[in-house]
Amino acid sequence: MPAMIALSEIRAAAERLTGTVHRTPMLSAQSLGARAGVALQLKCECFQKTGSFKPRGALNKILSLSAADRARGLVTVSAGNHAQAVAWAARHVGAPCVVVMPTGAPRSKLDAVRGYGAEIVLHEDRATLFDKLREVERARGLVFVHPFDDAVVLAGAGTVGLEIAQDAPDVDVVIVPVGGGGLLGGVTSAIKALAPRARVVAVELEAGPGLGPALAAGKPVPAPRPDTLADGMTPPFVGALPLEIARDGGVEVVTVTETEIIDAMLLLMTRSKLYVEGSGAAATAALLAGKVSAPAGARVVAIVSGGNVDPERVFGALGVRR
Repeated sequence: MPAMIALSEIRAAAERLTGTVHRTPMLSAQSLGARAGVALQLKCECFQKTGSFKPRGALNKILSLSAADRARGLVTVSAGNHAQAVAWAARHVGAPCVVVMPTGAPRSKLDAVRGYGAEIVLHEDRATLFDKLREVERARGLVFVHPFDDAVVLAGAGTVGLEIAQDAPDVDVVIVPVGGGGLLGGVTSAIKALAPRARVVAVELEAGPGLGPALAAGKPVPAPRPDTLADGMTPPFVGALPLEIARDGGVEVVTVTETEIIDAMLLLMTRSKLYVEGSGAAATAALLAGKVSAPAGARVVAIVSGGNVDPERVFGALGVRR
């Protein structure tokens, strides 16, 4: 049996989330699409609650828990966007929350997590973040909300794909940035159920690929952790469930460089007026860099997964002095 998240579960998640998370817009990007010879639309998750797609999965998971489990308190691990999402969702339901984050996480994301009322446990070694998480989980008896390898979290993320299929039923190509694979797994499940002829293309960092090597190995493998503006694409490994979905769904995998991401960030700012993080620009970067093959005039959707980035890092990357 294919590993896809059932469409019924994604639709149930959409119903559960209605009125709390945003239905984000699909914006036409004619000038950017013209560069690639396609009809490009941007699925703007940078306008989602907390500034990324992550609340869809986090809140879906937390709302599915019993009142007793919520009362025990929640714990997660993240460099930023999932951390913010779980902290926000925990505040929404009135549950205590602890987040394990790397000491080098962007300041804006650390500030946001604290602003939502969560406790942060900083950990120096990114390679052992999940070990630290398990230590905190056991010591305090908390409930773990996985950032990318949980079917309920993926069902929530799949609502992005559900909305794409509803707003662009004739889509030819959907381009998805991938880190741990939660967004990819959810979107692929929805698209293959509702627009099966559409191709799904996963974009990962050339300097830190996780999905491509995992597909080759047939199992999750450790991924390099480069210094990058796309910190949302640098988890230690791709989840086992997203990996199965990518394999069963025939997902194509391409990579982008840091320079290509920065170029796309600048174009999204100047042409589309979107302030996005590196991960949020990765799908557009892959298209503009010629990494995604598409016939002339093809209907393409690039997911802009988030907009949480420190201004200082953006200015530095663009060579702007303040």
